[in-house]
Amino acid sequence: MSVQEKTTSAKLGVPALTAMVVGSMVGAGVFTLPQRFATQTGVYGALIAWAIAGAGMLMLAFVFQSLAIRKPNLDNGVYVYARTGFGVYPGFLSAFGFWASACAGNTFYWVLITSTLQPLIPAFGDGGTLPAVLVSSVFVWAFFLLIMRGVKEAAAINAIVTVAKIVPLILFVVVIIVAFKPDVFMGNLTGGYDLGGDSLFTQVRGTMLVTVFVFLGIEGASVYSRFAKKREDVGRATVLGFLSVLALFATVSIISYGILPQEEIAELRQPSIGSVLEAAVGPWGAWFISAGLIIAVLGAYLAWSLMAAEVLYAAAKDRDLPKFLAKMTPKEVPGNALLLSTIFVQVLLVVVMFADGALDFMLDLTASLALMPFALASAYALKIAIKRDGYAEISSGIRGRELLVGALAVAYTLFLIFAAGPEFLLFACILLAPGTLFYIFARREQGVRLFTAPGWVVFMIVVVGAVAGIVALATGAITI
Repeated sequence: MSVQEKTTSAKLGVPALTAMVVGSMVGAGVFTLPQRFATQTGVYGALIAWAIAGAGMLMLAFVFQSLAIRKPNLDNGVYVYARTGFGVYPGFLSAFGFWASACAGNTFYWVLITSTLQPLIPAFGDGGTLPAVLVSSVFVWAFFLLIMRGVKEAAAINAIVTVAKIVPLILFVVVIIVAFKPDVFMGNLTGGYDLGGDSLFTQVRGTMLVTVFVFLGIEGASVYSRFAKKREDVGRATVLGFLSVLALFATVSIISYGILPQEEIAELRQPSIGSVLEAAVGPWGAWFISAGLIIAVLGAYLAWSLMAAEVLYAAAKDRDLPKFLAKMTPKEVPGNALLLSTIFVQVLLVVVMFADGALDFMLDLTASLALMPFALASAYALKIAIKRDGYAEISSGIRGRELLVGALAVAYTLFLIFAAGPEFLLFACILLAPGTLFYIFARREQGVRLFTAPGWVVFMIVVVGAVAGIVALATGAITI
């Protein structure tokens, strides 16, 4: 087989790319939805939250679709859209933030999977005990060795895992619909805003980070754009994957209100959909869902590890990160980038042993770190639509539609930043400020100046945020 034939055969079509998107999004997050929603809101708030998240994330899906078509020369979209649109340093922050988000999410996954096994192995505790961390570490490095065998092999495994983990979730939906109690559902409608509790707006705001977390991976097809057979397949896969996952997530969270009162769901042990199913059919339901969770985590970890390594590789290839991260193995795997990602996950696993409430913190931090890459990609889509960049032979109607999509996506991501609250923005700065050292090393390798004037402004904002975050942690103003 010639080199060209090998390259063609390694390309991925719409089904494989869609599986990547679904596999990236359907992870541990969906298994936590009932409890996470019930701690914040009732049925009305959940419906509004999914309407906002669905519309907003659909705009993001359309953003990635239009950018893939308008800018076909840009690969690994999450990173290069920010870099091309707003400069080298903002592009670096987008790449580093996305990478850190993926690593924090992968850490969350291992903590959750070991805590899920606690009834079977009590020593695992809440997932932050020494035995749990040791077992998680073994699997972290096992996955590293698997991916080092080659991206194509790992992608094929992910497609199989995606199918396997969807089945328990579909069965959950069917069983809960059969066991649905209308009177219980009606009692969960307001979430308490009519009884002096939080307002409906506050309830909805409290759900936004978890909706971001469960939708992480919507950019998956764009990240793998260099593996696509056709450029237009990237956008199709993104939208198809999103719509399928939105329907699943909304259904899982809403119908759970028809099994138990909201206050009881809010106290359930994670994975909460297992506890909901147990309330409906007995103990076997919890074990069945736990098995599905394990499969989901393994598949999502694989997909996120690939995406994280790809983003580091792309940034290094563009010389915005040290060149050693652009080194490829004979199997066409960015080995050093993957190694750095694995080491960071390992470090975070050790940190988990000393943190209180690390599971929820990692979930929210993961979502918060992803907001900047999403916001910059949306802003770039809006920018090129305004400047007619890439629209030379495109009708004004299509441009007008994509202009509206870009504006709505920007508005949605700004609302998410507001909903996240200042504490997670400060935590993000604490990670991004020292991470800038990689950027500095890369610039010195090239012998070019570190920052442009706008770059210096952005850097100072990040440093000030990091200092403020450290002071807030030291004084107890914010806690992990």
